[in-house]
Amino acid sequence: MPAKRTDSRKRTPAPKSRKAVSRAAPARRAKNQTAFVFAGGGSLGAVQVGMLKALVGQGVIPDLVVGASVGAINGAYFAGRPTIKGIAELQKIWLRIRQDDVFPVTVRSGLAILLAHRSYLVDPTSLAQLIASLLPFKNFEDAVLPCYVVATDIYNGQEVCFSQGDAHKAVLASASIPAVFPPVQYGDRYLVDGGVANNTPISTVAALGVKRVIVLPTGFSCSISSPPPTIVAMALHALNLMIMKQLLRDIELYSGKLEIIVVPPLCPVEVTPYDFSQTAALITRAEKSTVEWLRHGGLRSSDIPHTMIPHNDNDDPDAPYLVPGLTSSA
Repeated sequence: MPAKRTDSRKRTPAPKSRKAVSRAAPARRAKNQTAFVFAGGGSLGAVQVGMLKALVGQGVIPDLVVGASVGAINGAYFAGRPTIKGIAELQKIWLRIRQDDVFPVTVRSGLAILLAHRSYLVDPTSLAQLIASLLPFKNFEDAVLPCYVVATDIYNGQEVCFSQGDAHKAVLASASIPAVFPPVQYGDRYLVDGGVANNTPISTVAALGVKRVIVLPTGFSCSISSPPPTIVAMALHALNLMIMKQLLRDIELYSGKLEIIVVPPLCPVEVTPYDFSQTAALITRAEKSTVEWLRHGGLRSSDIPHTMIPHNDNDDPDAPYLVPGLTSSA
């Protein structure tokens, strides 16, 4: 429900629920439209850059973009610059990002939690500055492609979808992991990471009436040899595991209503979503893997990639494996 406004010049319009978005954009409904869906995954969002290089390099361009968490950052950037040149610039940005640019955890921040009873670990200033410098537009209306960003209402867990207004604040809200970052106030709502409600927002696409979905998942740390060593690393890893399970659930739920195509994520992945030291390798591997997947007719397949489910695969890490018999019921 829209927030009540006493002064429209000072108050930010409240974001819409998914149902409101469904009613808000009837002109964009079309059976032949294709949406790119960008899932969350922390530093593993670099994988989506490689996927984009392969897809756009072979002329695969969506009609609209939907994203949550780090997928909101990549998706919103791509909606503003959906070209080969734009993706090359996105790659350069990713290659410059370091852990402290996103998660500047210090002794001071730990003391603030203990002494000031603060409900979050990391100051969001660095992430907000990164988003502001990265996005090629300030408001959603200025994007080249229609862009939808999913966040979560911290009070009731409701999925909240942005498609107009302040894109910087919306993307920050969608990427604000609970307890790691503070909630973002938008109108009368307090919002956190879209992954809490919907980290692979296929349901958002369904509400918009789009019939063809190409999902760009980040994958998960399937080959780590020990548990993540810090609070933030553990929180990100756990969220990533939830993403994969939720994606499989959504594919099953919506496969009879939508054409759902999943770009295979990487395997093995020995880096956690908290570690930005392997960005270049992740991008290169993802591009190579996606090119091969496309060459073997990936866009014509509704098979669920083996790398989407819990596994222990010691074969070729970049092959787009499929689980025999495990397919969507299109």
